[in-house]
Amino acid sequence: IRIVYSPLDAVNLAAANPRRRVVFFAIGFETTAPPNAMAAWMAHKRKLTNFSMLVSHVLVPPMLAALLDAPDNRVRGFLGPGHVCAVMGIEEYRPVADRYRVPIVVSGFEPLDLLEGIYRTIRQLETGRAEVENAYARAVRTDGNPASRRLVEDVFEVCDRKWRGIGAIPASGFRLRDDYRHHDAERLFEVEKIETQESSVCISGQILKGQRKPCDCPAFGTACTPRTPLGATMVSSEGACAAYFAYGRHLDLAMSPPGEPRHSSTGNTSLNDLVQIGGAS
Repeated sequence: IRIVYSPLDAVNLAAANPRRRVVFFAIGFETTAPPNAMAAWMAHKRKLTNFSMLVSHVLVPPMLAALLDAPDNRVRGFLGPGHVCAVMGIEEYRPVADRYRVPIVVSGFEPLDLLEGIYRTIRQLETGRAEVENAYARAVRTDGNPASRRLVEDVFEVCDRKWRGIGAIPASGFRLRDDYRHHDAERLFEVEKIETQESSVCISGQILKGQRKPCDCPAFGTACTPRTPLGATMVSSEGACAAYFAYGRHLDLAMSPPGEPRHSSTGNTSLNDLVQIGGAS
């Protein structure tokens, strides 16, 4: 296993080692889809038959709809992912906002960006509006990045995808188009039917739906840490559990009187609520 700086490094590795099979693990939201699409396109153009790609891309709008369709959902608004919208634009979020009557505010990741996004979301909720707002205009255009979108559409097609903690969501992922089947590791190695086992103690699905907080999980900070994650919300540094572990958890510990449970959320409601909103986006 090698870590590469760019997907194109994997393509060059395959070119330099024609007798060895090179499989690149293409993961992430729409943000990482363009460079991964470029890698598949370059390998196809260079006829590198020893290069393949195991695609596990996921799409944000279908996931938002799945969360809002859940009968026990408590999410009332979203901070739209600025990095994803920089590629895909904001138009595909309007049907979600209109159908479910929830505000979606596209935000950046700096502290002031998050505060601005939260402020705009709350302002919409208090005034009874449900719109898509772009609070990250310095990086996000309405139509995103047209060149990147064209490349993604040329290489990938939409498919069903299983999400950790939630389950299968229709039309929520990317897979390689048939023109690129010779570079599709899922077909070449016949791994499409492999089933993963979810942890029985992980509550990441409930956290994503806004039902529970990370500190409510019995495995939080013990069996489940950023080094030994059990669920999606701890795997990513952007996840709610990872944020609680990095910031809120230590404040909670410092503020808890002796003898109280170490995961108590006593006295830090505002910070916990802020992280929860960011993690849910």
